[in-house]
Amino acid sequence: MIKLFRATAILEGISYLLLFALTMPLKYWADITEPNKVVGYAHGFLFIAYVVICLVFVRERKWGLKKTFVLLMASLLPFGTFYADKKYLKGLDQSS
Repeated sequence: MIKLFRATAILEGISYLLLFALTMPLKYWADITEPNKVVGYAHGFLFIAYVVICLVFVRERKWGLKKTFVLLMASLLPFGTFYADKKYLKGLDQSS
């Protein structure tokens, strides 16, 4: 479960950055909309997957509300999932 959660966290973070740093400027400054649709759908799917996997993961680990809140908030902030991966998830895949 930890490997799936970490992979989803990283992919969600990458999709977030691609959406707002690359495809949004293309859409609004260059009137190129197709990449925004594709990356937007991928990001939406990855965001939902991240939240669901996060909730299952913290319940499985019996983590408290503070860690749950931090992990969920990480999905809303640029670079947040990278921070969450480094701070909370990185060492867990070796101990599982």
